[in-house]
Amino acid sequence: MALSMRERQAITKEMARRYVRAGKRGRGLMLDELCALTGYNRSYAARVLRERARGEPPRRRRRRGRGPVYGPELLAPLTKVWATLGGICGKRLAAVTGRTVAALERHGELALTDEAREKLLTMSAATIDRLLAAKRRRLRLKGMSHTKPGSLLKSQIPVRTFAEWDQGRPGFVEIDLVGHEGGEARGEFAYSLCVTDVASAWTEVRIVRNRARRWTFEALLDVHRCLPFPLLGIDSDNGGEFINAHLVSWCSEQRLTFTRSRAYEKNDSCLRRAEELERGAPRDRLRALRHRGRTRARRRHLRRPAPLA
Repeated sequence: MALSMRERQAITKEMARRYVRAGKRGRGLMLDELCALTGYNRSYAARVLRERARGEPPRRRRRRGRGPVYGPELLAPLTKVWATLGGICGKRLAAVTGRTVAALERHGELALTDEAREKLLTMSAATIDRLLAAKRRRLRLKGMSHTKPGSLLKSQIPVRTFAEWDQGRPGFVEIDLVGHEGGEARGEFAYSLCVTDVASAWTEVRIVRNRARRWTFEALLDVHRCLPFPLLGIDSDNGGEFINAHLVSWCSEQRLTFTRSRAYEKNDSCLRRAEELERGAPRDRLRALRHRGRTRARRRHLRRPAPLA
């Protein structure tokens, strides 16, 4: 049975006391015994015994590093300035900290000592980002996807992919729900039902109180009545608000084609995603235009006839 490191050290320490007083023959026998017990190499065992006999080596004194320049007392005023400016990045914040601190002090929103003010104004962008890293992590958005799979009827609803979307006839629409939770997906909040026609990009939007099947189905019926062209087909994601018996039976009664996208394939719903982005912030609109450009380019590529052999 192999000895533990603590047991090896104890044996070595005990034998080192006798190793110093022993003769040449005795030292050789002790080395044989130590190698047999611990499995050490003979030269390593001799060196360990000599070092143990001379005593413990002096511990190196650790050099004390420089203390922190920006202590925790600066975090509160820095957070105040950062929140006032809308949570901007460290580089932009460092450039306008002086003017912002002066304005906050002038209006009584911030009280700083001379030393704290000097440190706050000389703080670099990297230091600002490091001190505010924990605050940024707490504000990170979570739970942006609200799609919960409805797997009971998946086998009855065929999958529709990107290559099958080239529809020149209006009436084939894509539907999706967009949550308005404000970054905190807790409790009940409103959704937008987006219905986008593939051929004409005609879009209808309805607000529903939650993602229950009842409200989603009623909003879809209202869109069906208001469309300027007959509804021919519906394509949705795999959420339970769409994959249910009510919508399947209604599509069967109305003789509508009902298809779904592939699971975890966002590109299957690119037209609907583009319409949602165009109604968002300017940066999202730019992304939507780029997305739509790639979609149309891929359509032209699909229409291009295959080269002759």
